[in-house]
Amino acid sequence: MSSETPALTIVINHPAAESFARLLGERFPQVHAIAAPDPARLERYIGDADALVAFRFPVEVFDQAKKLRWFQSTGAGVDSMFPIRDRAAHLVVTNARGIHGELIADYVMAGVTMLHWDFRKYLLEQSERKWNPRVVAPLSERTIGVVGLGSIGATIARRAEGAGMTVVGSKRDISVPVECVDRLFGSDALQDLLPLCDFVVLAVPATAETVGLIGAAEIAYMRRDAFLINIARGNVVVEAELIKALKASAIAGAMLDVFEREPLPQDSPLWDMPNVIVTPHASGTPTGYIERMFPILAENIERFLNGQALKNVVDLRRGY
Repeated sequence: MSSETPALTIVINHPAAESFARLLGERFPQVHAIAAPDPARLERYIGDADALVAFRFPVEVFDQAKKLRWFQSTGAGVDSMFPIRDRAAHLVVTNARGIHGELIADYVMAGVTMLHWDFRKYLLEQSERKWNPRVVAPLSERTIGVVGLGSIGATIARRAEGAGMTVVGSKRDISVPVECVDRLFGSDALQDLLPLCDFVVLAVPATAETVGLIGAAEIAYMRRDAFLINIARGNVVVEAELIKALKASAIAGAMLDVFEREPLPQDSPLWDMPNVIVTPHASGTPTGYIERMFPILAENIERFLNGQALKNVVDLRRGY
């Protein structure tokens, strides 16, 4: 790098920090990209950063980041910033919205199919060499409810509509129709949406309002033959109340990719429940993540250098 003052100093706190720094050096020679994947290097360089790139905001070094003006999350959620959001109003916060939807929709539709056909039971019967045919209704005769219709939720809705399903959904602002959603409910009307659904998919952002969104009271509105799929955040569901409902067959089953504690504790009943599919927070991590994320980062750097509004800006007050 030349001895001239860089146009922008970016600190990258990410397992793939070296790869991001190399790509940035090739694309933006006027930018000083510093790889800081570990706490020691992060603490050493954060005071020089105009911008920070990380999956989660390292709140422990916030007070040292005196020059910081922009945080680019490499994920969709920015709930890691909530402890300091009242002090971070001066920061522009952006995320990687748009790169997760298709893969998460793949996951959801696979889950819908597996739950609908009870593939767990088929696989068990296969292992026991049992031949038990049964009849199954087409998915096109079923209704899916998508709770949260942001970028990811809207993609799930589109894919479900493509499977011929009836799609209902909820969001905060219902003044504008959502493509592929047959019936739209406000975020305060879950009691009206839930009884309609064969499958309920949680795709809400992580905010103070969505913590504990689904508990015993909400589960009671669901049908006994309905399934719950959670790809949002683990704390959106009151896990103990869900486990109790699953044990009592208050709902038919669940597919869960996120949990209140991760990794899911070894003693969690969810591991062994015959009506539950557990996956390790894997639904939103596509192959080639760096290559998918880099165009968003590069465009935002160009916008930042040119004094233009950034892409994928997050409103910390709302959390998305």
